Amino acid sequence: MLSKYLIICPLVFLAGFVDAVAGGGGLISLPAYLLTGIPVHNCVATNKMSSIMGTSVTTTKYARSGFVPWKMALFCVPCALIGSAIGANIALIIPDRAFKIILMIVIPLTGLYVLTKKDVFESNKTHSEGVTTLICALAALFIGVYDGFYGPGTGSFLILILTGIGGLKLTTANGLTKAINLSTNFAALVVFLINGQVLLPLGIIAGCFNIAGNYLGASRFEKNGSKIVKPILIMVLTVFFIKLVLELL
Repeated sequence: MLSKYLIICPLVFLAGFVDAVAGGGGLISLPAYLLTGIPVHNCVATNKMSSIMGTSVTTTKYARSGFVPWKMALFCVPCALIGSAIGANIALIIPDRAFKIILMIVIPLTGLYVLTKKDVFESNKTHSEGVTTLICALAALFIGVYDGFYGPGTGSFLILILTGIGGLKLTTANGLTKAINLSTNFAALVVFLINGQVLLPLGIIAGCFNIAGNYLGASRFEKNGSKIVKPILIMVLTVFFIKLVLELL
């Protein structure tokens, strides 16, 4: 059992750091659980617990720094919850292979956009508050559907949409992303706990490592902003693409 902790905890720490900066931490943490041979449902459930512990810290830290736009969050969080529920139901009737094939096209285009656009996180858009809120709420709804259907990279996609289309500053986009992720993760965790799928001792200890990673990542983000986000986001998209290729093959 000790070997499981030695494998999971360091990788969950790294996942927390990455997730706080650019989203996509689940691309590191979930495989870490799967490497140990723990049943898949327990992996997903326990990963959700450790992740929500870390995300809670980052959301709190960003809120204290004034990064979370609470008025927008009040509209975005319900949309994300609705979207996640819709996505989960879609997953029951549509094979995820079809969705992965679509992502094989979307991810390289997203990576190309991030690499070639010099001011990718510096929005020049001047939407009214109402239009910005509507765009962010729709993003929460549709990315919520994706999160419920498949999930990996949700935070990364949200940050790109909220900055590139919504016109939010990177700090605000990241803060809003964490508030959305926290709410959808909480709903999923409740379901897993009710069904007894969470390995509590492992989840709590791994969660402490995730908290440390998130705290360090959030601190680095506050100091360096887009300088650190861009390379980490490219790394996340690359790992995600490789993961998809391996799954499809």
